[in-house]
Amino acid sequence: MADGRPPARPGQRKRDLRRTLLGGLALLLLAGLNAPAALSFAQAKYHAYKIAQPAYQARYGSWQRLEVPGKYRLNAIHAALLHTGKVLLIAGSGNSQAKFDAGSFDTVLWDPVRNSFKKIPTPEDFFCAGHSQLPDGRLLVAGGTARYEVLDGAVRKAGGGMRVKNESPDRAVTLRKGTVFRSPTGVEYVTTTAVTVPRAKREFKVTYFSGGGMKPWATKVTAAEARVFVEARKDGPEALTTQAAQYRVVGLKGADARNVYGIAQRISAEKQDFQGIRAAYEFDPLAERYVPVAPMKDARWYPTLVTLEDGRVLAVSGLNDVGDVVPGDNEIYDPRTKEWSKGPFHYFPTYPALFLTQGGKLFYTGSNAGYGPAEKGRVPGLWDLKANRFQPVRGIEDPDQLETSSSVILPPVQDQKLMVLGGGGVGESELSTPRTAVIDLGAATGSQGAGKAPGPAFRPGARLPQGTRYLSSVLLPDDTVFTTGGSRQYRGRGGSDILKAQFYLPRKDAFREAAAPTVGRDYHSEALLLPDGRIANFGSDPLFGDKDNTRLGTFEQRVEVYTPPYLLGRGGGHRPVLGAGPKELDPETYAATFRTEDARRIVSARLMRPSAVTHTTDVEQRSVALTLTRGPGTLTVRAPKDPTLVPPGWYMLFAVDKQGRPSVAKWVKVPAPERPTS
Repeated sequence: MADGRPPARPGQRKRDLRRTLLGGLALLLLAGLNAPAALSFAQAKYHAYKIAQPAYQARYGSWQRLEVPGKYRLNAIHAALLHTGKVLLIAGSGNSQAKFDAGSFDTVLWDPVRNSFKKIPTPEDFFCAGHSQLPDGRLLVAGGTARYEVLDGAVRKAGGGMRVKNESPDRAVTLRKGTVFRSPTGVEYVTTTAVTVPRAKREFKVTYFSGGGMKPWATKVTAAEARVFVEARKDGPEALTTQAAQYRVVGLKGADARNVYGIAQRISAEKQDFQGIRAAYEFDPLAERYVPVAPMKDARWYPTLVTLEDGRVLAVSGLNDVGDVVPGDNEIYDPRTKEWSKGPFHYFPTYPALFLTQGGKLFYTGSNAGYGPAEKGRVPGLWDLKANRFQPVRGIEDPDQLETSSSVILPPVQDQKLMVLGGGGVGESELSTPRTAVIDLGAATGSQGAGKAPGPAFRPGARLPQGTRYLSSVLLPDDTVFTTGGSRQYRGRGGSDILKAQFYLPRKDAFREAAAPTVGRDYHSEALLLPDGRIANFGSDPLFGDKDNTRLGTFEQRVEVYTPPYLLGRGGGHRPVLGAGPKELDPETYAATFRTEDARRIVSARLMRPSAVTHTTDVEQRSVALTLTRGPGTLTVRAPKDPTLVPPGWYMLFAVDKQGRPSVAKWVKVPAPERPTS
């Protein structure tokens, strides 16, 4: 034999053959038992091969996982793009009771160009705050968490709201966290936060004398009031009450003991909701730090902040400092004075989707993120802030499934069309809808019949592939809308995360398939447009980690970035390039001129307002169509000089060629309109 071994005897050959046959049968049996796994493995390998092909990516785009070093991973609850090109990811306590109890709050700044990360000292628990882009490029962050919820059955100490009165017109009084209130029967309750009660209001009456003199004298003192949550010092039914009573503040002496007291009516052991904070900060993108500003009058958890045409910011809704939905007391922040003032009164459920429309009214699409009764504040409508009139707009399909729906102003903003996508029933409902609906506010301003303009009305839009809650929707510079993620059920129950993505084409009212993401995204997830034209996806907070709902879910800290087809070989050639140009539009003409060798190839340009997104709510993003003037080696763009269409602030300027390929964005500032100084 060539290998030097002796030839096998006949008996040995038979035994070897039998052994080989038995081994082969065992392999066949093993393969049969594992056929589903083997098939799944083969399918996954083929899918990975298919989606890596240039032809596939040129049609559907591609996804890439971002490598995030361990110490920078966080539970991204909020994401905002800054005019430095960096993305601010805010977690606060990140839906972690342990982090809240430890006072450990997180913010990370991500630079997509260098793929670098930086931790930012976080002074408050901004978990479930609101945010808005300011005219100077700072990000206003207001509200957050003062206390985590305690569910039914888990409440050990009775709690409720305490109204704290101050009858002294001479001084305000601050009661620290842990202040004790004692009932007439001796039961004691402790404040969970500090509270400041303003001075009482003193009214004066003037007496005039016949000789022409006058003397002012006080006639009435009205007690000031603040609110704070208290819980019983001890367990037990003796702390429960439904009767109104006056409570003494333990430790106060002298006049303060007489003037300051508490009034509470209902203290119970029922579910205790999250509670908000009043704190407000501006994040400075250049100094990369939070800067405190005046706090809000009302504490807010789950509020919406929306920029108005003059650069001020309206804060609406949220849970207050005792866990109730703010009943309609809204307030306005002025970035010039860093102060808040009273806004128009209107009730909304938490995180309502409110969009600034042409003329200055706000349109409420009905999208919201949850807290509030099912029968109140859910109807879409047009809100005139100056007159404080709200015009309901009905007729949307599945009106009981607007919670956790997605809303956008369709591109370009001049068309004044808004879209609602998906959504689900109120609370932990199993309902979800594939419905989309479009409302054309521009058409509603036209004439009809005897000169009367028709009222705004929804029309059905193209349907999503399936019922979807928590859908992320991102405006792109080619006038499409990229939608991704979501789940069929509340917080992804039953393993219902949707690994699909698609483009909505407004001109055709149709969806076009996009490459599927590999990471599920539901509650507490975000997506936003980057200056290079890609889309970054963060977060997700599923309730359970398996289809049988037996294992608690974990927060999704992986980051995926989607590259659309327009960057992957569409039509060949290179994407347009904008060269040198101004950092700000001309305040008189709203125009700017840029050097470019691609002026003839550029067919459109868009100003894209950067996102500030949380809980499927992004009322900041909008796409503004610009007029173009081409010169020798130059391109001049001009925006509408209408701050209700183009609110002041920093925008990404994209130039787009006929293949739909955008340039890398230039950051351009839109000036704020003149405002009276008084």
